[in-house]
Amino acid sequence: MSETLTLSAELRERAGKGASRALRREGRTPAVVYGGNQEPVAIHLEEKELARALGTGHFFNSIVELTIGGKKVRTLPKDVAFHAVSDRPQHADFLRVSANAEVHVNVPVVFQNEEKAPGIKQGGVLNVVRHELELVCEANKIPDDIIVDLSGLEIGDSVHISAVKLPAGARSAITDRDFTIATIATPTVLTEEEAPAGEASEG
Repeated sequence: MSETLTLSAELRERAGKGASRALRREGRTPAVVYGGNQEPVAIHLEEKELARALGTGHFFNSIVELTIGGKKVRTLPKDVAFHAVSDRPQHADFLRVSANAEVHVNVPVVFQNEEKAPGIKQGGVLNVVRHELELVCEANKIPDDIIVDLSGLEIGDSVHISAVKLPAGARSAITDRDFTIATIATPTVLTEEEAPAGEASEG
C-alpha cells in the first residue's frame, strides 16, 4: 500500500494573486483543502517539501497528512499547477478524506515477465494502452501499483482489465467495458525499399 506522506502547512491570511505571488517569492506554495462537508481552507506549504513529496512518484495516489495549526488533516492530492517555464509548483488542491472513505485514484501499471512472453521473444512489441488504471478503493488501502503478468502472451494477444487481479477492496472505476491495458503488437520492419535514403544496406 502507498505510504502516508506528511506535510506541514500554515493558514493563508490573505487571498488573491498578489498575496499568492508574495508567498511564492518566499518559497511557499499556495494551496486549498476542500471537501468532507466542510468549508474550503486556504493554506500554504513550503515549496521544497511539496517538491520532495511530488518526487516520490506516487504523490497522487498517496494519502497526505497535512498539519495545519497543530491539527492533522487526512487528504488526497487532487491537482498541482506548475509554472510553464520553471516547472515550480504554483498551487495545490487537497481533498479531505476519512480513513474508510472510498476514493478515486490513478494507479500506475507495472508489467512483469516480458522474458516469459513468446510474442516478445519473437520480436513483438509491448504496446501499452494504459500506463495507469483509475481505481476506486478505500483511502487507507491505496495500492502503490498494479502488476500485469505478461507470461505466455503471443503476438496479437491483448491484456484486458478482466484479466488483472486487483488488490482486495479495489475495483475499476470504469465498469461499462472490458478495456485493453496492453497488446503484443507485430514488429514493424522496414524493407530495403522502404528504408529512408542513405539507410539501405550497401553492397
